[in-house]
Amino acid sequence: MPQHIGIVACSAEGAALCYRTICVEGPQLLGPHDHPEISMHTYSLARYMKHISRRDWSSVAELMLSSANKLANLGADFLICPDNTIHQGLPYVQPRSSLPWLHIAEIVAAEAAEHGFRRLGLTGTLYLVESELYPEKLTARGLEYVRPNSAEREEMNRIIMDELVCGVFNPEAVAYFQRLIQRLKDDGCDAVVLGCTEIPLIINDANSPLRVLDSTRLLARAALREAVSGTRPTPVDVSSAV
Repeated sequence: MPQHIGIVACSAEGAALCYRTICVEGPQLLGPHDHPEISMHTYSLARYMKHISRRDWSSVAELMLSSANKLANLGADFLICPDNTIHQGLPYVQPRSSLPWLHIAEIVAAEAAEHGFRRLGLTGTLYLVESELYPEKLTARGLEYVRPNSAEREEMNRIIMDELVCGVFNPEAVAYFQRLIQRLKDDGCDAVVLGCTEIPLIINDANSPLRVLDSTRLLARAALREAVSGTRPTPVDVSSAV
């Protein structure tokens, strides 16, 4: 049996895309209509934003850890979090977590290195782009990165928080991200990190000036591989025992 995946969710649209990707792509590894067992827990985005807005990552971690404990009680074998920004709370979580976690930025950095990219543009919330979350993982693999400027960070954050997390997908938002990614390309980037799990809902390889590193789907696929490679024993069906 594949391992049981626990999803510590934050914003609904990104978490839903991650969940759906696991379910839709599971059959490629497991057969028709099959996917690993999945459980998901989330507190409201408002509760997270209360702490995110103050960059209070230890308090963010308390919410993540509470979700993690609930998922452990449901039988999850390992955990993922389809939210780049709150990964800044993960260093406070992991020492106290009874379950292992996959790290979204480590997965993206590994994918970038595997494909031979050298200089990556960063996109995401203001809190993510200004952090060291991706720079640490990218530089560890010898990769360069470019952050958007302050005005671009503000506009990205507005689009993400006022539109994308609310399920609002405007053509103007698509056009803005396309212009931003083109500027990153002009600055020497050969790929772009979609470092908010909602950005892949409007930007992909088909409409981006650069190859994209879709953090949402990359995390989901890594969770699938982990679940299948770390299989659990099949439970004995005691109901049929004589």
